[in-house]
Amino acid sequence: MILVYTHKITPRLRYIFKHIFTRTLLIPIDFTTKIEDFVAHSGAKMSYTKVPLGSEFFIKSNDLLFEQGVNDVDITIQKWEEIPCFFPSGAKSAIPFDIFAASFYLITRYEEYLPHVKDKHGRYTADQSLAFNKGFLEKPVIDIWAYKFLSVLKEKFPEHPYKKREYNYISTIDVDNAYAYKHKGFVRTIGGFLNDFYKLKIFNIWDRFAVRAGFKKDPFDTFEKIINLKKELEVRTIFFFLIGDYTTFDTNISAAKNKFRLLIKDMVDYARVGLHPSYFTMNNAQLLKKEKKRLESITNMPIKRSRQHFLKFDLPETYQILIDLEIEEDYSMGYASHVGFRASTCTPFYFYDLDFEIQTPLKIFPFAVMDTTLNDYMKLTPKQSLGRIRDLKNEVKRVNGTFITLFHNESLSNYLRWKGWGRLYGSMLKIVNK
Repeated sequence: MILVYTHKITPRLRYIFKHIFTRTLLIPIDFTTKIEDFVAHSGAKMSYTKVPLGSEFFIKSNDLLFEQGVNDVDITIQKWEEIPCFFPSGAKSAIPFDIFAASFYLITRYEEYLPHVKDKHGRYTADQSLAFNKGFLEKPVIDIWAYKFLSVLKEKFPEHPYKKREYNYISTIDVDNAYAYKHKGFVRTIGGFLNDFYKLKIFNIWDRFAVRAGFKKDPFDTFEKIINLKKELEVRTIFFFLIGDYTTFDTNISAAKNKFRLLIKDMVDYARVGLHPSYFTMNNAQLLKKEKKRLESITNMPIKRSRQHFLKFDLPETYQILIDLEIEEDYSMGYASHVGFRASTCTPFYFYDLDFEIQTPLKIFPFAVMDTTLNDYMKLTPKQSLGRIRDLKNEVKRVNGTFITLFHNESLSNYLRWKGWGRLYGSMLKIVNK
């Protein structure tokens, strides 16, 4: 155990120290505000305050962990060797910046509580973030800082026992449209035929007819392929099913359809299943509750995992709704338009609510890359995409973190806008799942 002396133990301080030491570096810690207890401690110890008590291992504290609420924060980027950092700490500090305050600022998404412009879907955008503007969005800097800090600790306390965590990978699959043509109602099917005819999409008309007539497999029905890859490569896989009512943005087949319900039950037998709350649930607790109950009635088990459709969430409101509904894990933390680390970490973390100044029980699993980002936003080829995925995986592997990808069943189809993309998922698994 490492003992930490500080002049005041706040919820913020306890939260971020536990994240860095306990969850990232696997080092148990304890806190004291009593100088005599600190002096009497014979094991590894450090102080986190404004001035050192003596010649101990010392990190000079920024004010952020001793404040409440959200204020304008002055940030100047500097470098710790080659890595960007901020909140400089002065000459007497063991490292050149306050790693704990800087990590707290990034991991709580402090900047998303400040005034900002939302996109057309009501989302915070990557280009407003500090990580994007300072060029470190594609690096899990909190984990990189933590490992560099670990090297400094080992020099100071070489006799202290240190554990090493292991890299792991999670594949997540969003099911926005389980099927392209199958099991859709009469009105939607006729509407689809008419729309294809009006736009002269002859091949679509044939495919729609062939699938509906049973001559051809539905192109989006790639579930068997995903499950086979999961079994073959022993991949931890989670499916998030969109089961909201039909809207312009929620176009899955009806959750009342028996074939869809059977598909979900099938997936429960092979993988984990979570909720994909629909487009309008971001600030709508009743709608989210309704969809959670609907999925639980299909799976016959409590639903504990969730990812917002369109990655639409507001901080802290959406997460507060999820907590009230006893959701334990959220997988929405990432950007639609850019790959990288929205919370600057590849370590799952507990959501800290800046409104109430508490660590919540909701665990956030940040993803690093999404198939639609690569194809629709970045306009990359499958080969270029595989290179970007490899680079991100290597960043995570260097700090033994958790690499999470977001794919859709549609992108394995080789169909329409996913032409040529069918093999990317399998190729990626062979690279990232080790």
